[in-house]
Amino acid sequence: MKKLLSLTLVLLMALSLVSVASASSAATKLTLWTFIDQHATFYKTMADEWNKANPDKQIELDATVLGYDDMHNKLKVALQSGVGAPDICDVELGQFPNVLLGQPQLVKLNDYLKPYIDTIVPSRLAIYSKGEDHYGVPTHVGATVAFYNTELLNAAGVDYKTIVTWDDWTAAGKKLKAANPNAFMGYAETTTQWITSLMMTEQGADFQDNSDPNAPKPTVDNPALLKAIQTQQGWLNDGIAMVCPGGQPDTEEGKAWIGTDVCASVIMPEWYMSRFVDEIPTMSGKYAIAPAPVFEKGQPRSIGLGGTGTVVTLTCPNVDLAANFITWAKLSPEGESMIWNVLGFDPVNTAVWTDEKLTKNPDNKFNKYFLTNVFDTLNEIKDEIKFVASTSISPTINTYFSSTLWNNVYVDKKDAQTEITAAQEAIESDIF
Repeated sequence: MKKLLSLTLVLLMALSLVSVASASSAATKLTLWTFIDQHATFYKTMADEWNKANPDKQIELDATVLGYDDMHNKLKVALQSGVGAPDICDVELGQFPNVLLGQPQLVKLNDYLKPYIDTIVPSRLAIYSKGEDHYGVPTHVGATVAFYNTELLNAAGVDYKTIVTWDDWTAAGKKLKAANPNAFMGYAETTTQWITSLMMTEQGADFQDNSDPNAPKPTVDNPALLKAIQTQQGWLNDGIAMVCPGGQPDTEEGKAWIGTDVCASVIMPEWYMSRFVDEIPTMSGKYAIAPAPVFEKGQPRSIGLGGTGTVVTLTCPNVDLAANFITWAKLSPEGESMIWNVLGFDPVNTAVWTDEKLTKNPDNKFNKYFLTNVFDTLNEIKDEIKFVASTSISPTINTYFSSTLWNNVYVDKKDAQTEITAAQEAIESDIF
């Protein structure tokens, strides 16, 4: 009897191992590339949730994090050659026009978006589209807000709630500098244009004329950009701002500088909350969130910036599964909740913004870090969030800005009008 029982147990264990092996082998492997660590964590979490909800459609997600330039360059080569592309890939907004050139080697996602499309911010889909065809699944709205270091400002007698205009911001900076010579109200950027894009939108302007989507034209030489640059040059001359280490806050150098506790305000898209929480833990409990300043009261106080469109490549052998997974992961109620809880991003479904059980959960790590609730600010500015188009000429404009213009005007302090005229000519020459 003992021998029989032992044999039975051995057989049961063997059958159990076979069952586990079968379940594992039944999972479909999907490869994914991203350039952001937090995104990889999110996708892996959502893959686990997908597998719980879909026992007959199990996936094994192989997520790889690559450097920004390395990943986008590899993806472009793989799409052009038809060899080596991942099944799923994050593509940053500024790079998206590059993957839409010619006949996109990406899966059209229109049918997969249908269950969610009525509740998505339309412009977030448009930036990842070509004509009526949608190729990327958006991650967030990216509404620009102001993060204020209340500890620095309070010590200088400044109440961040009184800052409405850039003149108010500048006056607060001068008061801060007088009280604390080592502190700065903010910074100027040399490798991107988060603040400048906001300032342009506030004035109803853009870096390009997109009236003909098939033939966008650069409009760099315009009064709105001149005003934006001269305003920031004034901050540098007054000593209330410095050129941001690393060129902008979303770099290792930029985040390290903010962590030294000398920066009184960070003007960035809402998604920068994740950088604070995950990479600048020493600033917990110091920053409040508020609408960004404007030139004149009544102007729109925000712009949707940054973003990642997640694509499925045509070489993916399991298109239907990959497309269903990624749209569900990022746009379903489960996905939208996870985008906030895991990543700290503002979901593209604004209906989520009023679900206080989700947005005001006291145990949420983002709510714990900041002194104010970001959704109070988002709901206040919801109707003011503007967007800029990303077109075929956007990469050319952005490249010239980050390689030449910003360094010329903010580091070398050259004449702003001369430099934007030269920028317009150089960009036109490159494009036309």
